[in-house]
Amino acid sequence: SGDSYGLAFDILEKAHVGVAPGIDFGKNGEGYLRFSYATSMGNIAEAMDRLENYLKMRQDL
Repeated sequence: SGDSYGLAFDILEKAHVGVAPGIDFGKNGEGYLRFSYATSMGNIAEAMDRLENYLKMRQDL
């Protein structure tokens, strides 16, 4: 679906990774997410692992 806000909230709730919904950046941003990489490589690696697990969990639904 194109609900970037709902997806961002679901990722935060289930994977504990904060992402910005694309809609926050204008109507053309809907359907996208934005990620900040202004942190350590260790934090980025941890977030990617969590996102990988989240996506695997969603595939199983």
